[in-house]
Amino acid sequence: MAQLLDLRGTPCPINFIRSKLQLEKMSQGDVLEIHLDGGEPIEQVPNSLSMEGYSIEAIEDKGEYFVLSVRA
Repeated sequence: MAQLLDLRGTPCPINFIRSKLQLEKMSQGDVLEIHLDGGEPIEQVPNSLSMEGYSIEAIEDKGEYFVLSVRA
């Protein structure tokens, strides 16, 4: 089951840092579901996590926010 990290309302780069810290605590292969605002957060966080070596599994547009699924 995926863990959830709700970062709506969290500015960049704090949302990336919190995402990375949570992923580092997780077992390899587990999935973290991150809720992000549109605009800069959804543009920056997936790219930054990819550069750190994490696998972006999915990006889902929920209308008011985005759901980013990342494999630890």
